[in-house]
Amino acid sequence: MTAFQGRVVAALLALVVAACAAPAPPETSAPGGAPAAEDQSPRFIGVIGAKGQHAPPFLGVSETNYYRLRSFVDRRTGETLHQLYVSDSYSGAERHWNAAHEAAGRPLRFVAISQNEITCTPGCSYVEEFAATIPENELRASPQGLMVIFTSASGAEKRITIAGAQIASQLAEVQARRNPQMPASISQTPSAHQ
Repeated sequence: MTAFQGRVVAALLALVVAACAAPAPPETSAPGGAPAAEDQSPRFIGVIGAKGQHAPPFLGVSETNYYRLRSFVDRRTGETLHQLYVSDSYSGAERHWNAAHEAAGRPLRFVAISQNEITCTPGCSYVEEFAATIPENELRASPQGLMVIFTSASGAEKRITIAGAQIASQLAEVQARRNPQMPASISQTPSAHQ
């Protein structure tokens, strides 16, 4: 397979996963906060990491304002797509999250998942779901943790630090779910996720 074909396959995998893989319900984490695996489809396995709060629960609702790592493994090729998934609920002006980058400034592929109005009585409240695709080699190179910075059209910024323990746990579960005949990893080229 040529490098170009590899990038095309990676891009198609990313599009399929982004279009088909809705965020997993909160109960998919295994006891103790370890990632849990679930079959997303006959072709993909989803590994959904433990939740972390990026802001206080919105209006005291516990299933709001969280993030988690999620990974999707192609059963045929072993190719794996890793994302930092975020659910953000807030009041006031719409934020329209639309970009992500690492702390060093390197852009990450941003995936807009949904944006919904909760209510506009008396003021407006919204919930947005979005993700940043993170290459596996960057996760493996971040044993101390990794910061992802999201920015919005409104000028807002959200910094989320993924703990080293979360990364290690996620990568271990992904490796355990890979078919022994699958390659251990098919790294994305930097241009494949920008």
